[in-house]
Amino acid sequence: MRAAPYVLGAVAGYLADARLGDPRRGHPVALFGGAASRLERALWRDHRGAGALYTAACVGTVAAGALAAERALRHRPVGRAALAAGAAFTVLGGTSLTREARTVGRALEAGDLAAARERLPHLCGRDPSALDGQQIARAVVESVAENTADAVVNALVWGAVAGAPGLLAFRAVNTLDAMVGHKSPRHRRFGWASARLDDVAGWPGARLTALLTVAAAPSPAGAWRVWRRDGSSHPSPNAGQAESAFAGGLGVRLGGTLTYGTRVEHRPVLGGELRPVAVADIERACRLSRRVGALALAVTVGARALLKGGGRG
Repeated sequence: MRAAPYVLGAVAGYLADARLGDPRRGHPVALFGGAASRLERALWRDHRGAGALYTAACVGTVAAGALAAERALRHRPVGRAALAAGAAFTVLGGTSLTREARTVGRALEAGDLAAARERLPHLCGRDPSALDGQQIARAVVESVAENTADAVVNALVWGAVAGAPGLLAFRAVNTLDAMVGHKSPRHRRFGWASARLDDVAGWPGARLTALLTVAAAPSPAGAWRVWRRDGSSHPSPNAGQAESAFAGGLGVRLGGTLTYGTRVEHRPVLGGELRPVAVADIERACRLSRRVGALALAVTVGARALLKGGGRG
């Protein structure tokens, strides 16, 4: 079966991430980020065209390298499986996501607000200095929801579509969005292409994340109701899908005012009729994230097997 090397590799990479999480040093994504930062300094202009060139160079290099490796191994199923396993392990971040969330949760449970504030930037970019415990807990649950889509489901979706090159290219796109896709004065124009490409690449996985959340949540009916009602009210075309489904599925209220450094955003409330997030909901969100990730693996490798079934190697 043509899909077998990818299916075996994706499962192996997922299990490796579940067991090991991200390496603390020398992570390939960090190495890519360092190279992308150096290229940004060389190419930066306050212009969308320069940013588009930068995005194409970064993503194109990763995709082309992965395609070349896959073609070199086209008659070696074991080699292709190893490539898919390495790619999946590199791009998946579900274990590190829940590990960081639980670290913040433990600090909040111990009443150590300073430690929770210090650790929160490992999960999201908002300013923790003025957040109280409840606000930090809300930020953690929102980050777990959004990053379940970005760090797990979306990568697996693109792996199902395009194999190891799809996995790696999606991670490159998502990393560039985190680096330059925000609305700072430096990146408002230069990062436009990266942000828009991430919106497009993240569209299918965000909606699959919401559907799988409905299937896996403690309250499937609540997840469906809040997702269908509030998911599109978020300013991001994708983040609101997962966050609204998590809100309804966990029975908590998400969204509202957020602070990113000197920038304040007033976002729509997701699940406005529900209760505020409590510290204990961090663990509930982590468990839900892991269930959604496991379902995403099953759905995407099954889809890959159906799409690529039959034929040689």
